[in-house]
Amino acid sequence: MMRRSNPFDFSDFESMFDRMSRQFEEMNRQLGSWDRSNAGEIAGHRGMAIDVAEYDDNLVVVADVPGFEKEDIDLKISGQVLTIVAEHEMESESTSDAESESDDEQGQFIRRERRSQSVRRSFRLPVEVDEEGASASYHNGVLTVTLPKMQHDDEDDSHHIDVN
Repeated sequence: MMRRSNPFDFSDFESMFDRMSRQFEEMNRQLGSWDRSNAGEIAGHRGMAIDVAEYDDNLVVVADVPGFEKEDIDLKISGQVLTIVAEHEMESESTSDAESESDDEQGQFIRRERRSQSVRRSFRLPVEVDEEGASASYHNGVLTVTLPKMQHDDEDDSHHIDVN
């Protein structure tokens, strides 16, 4: 006897998509623990877009760093290399019995896509800068770094050579 299937029965598809969804969530959970400290370098700097503008007296670096607090951002200048690092950790989901009693008060995750993240970008500045005079501000996910140019007194740097 031949069994006929109902062409409008999507339960097999729903079951398949549920399994696929669980597999993707498990994959994301496993990748979430991967060290992403160099992910921006591997991904071609997609994690942080920057602009560098040169003015008469200073350089201004503007970097997109959305999703971080200003306390999460670390800036360093070494010579003519500026390094911007932003990191934050998300609270891990607890599974202990003692903490599960308070789940009713705090709620449980149905879907969790927001993870701990880290972005890093280092690049060479086009001119020497006064590291001590550097300043930075962070507003609405945009980091602005102002770097005064190193002022060289041309008279002090040059040396006159007598011609005999």
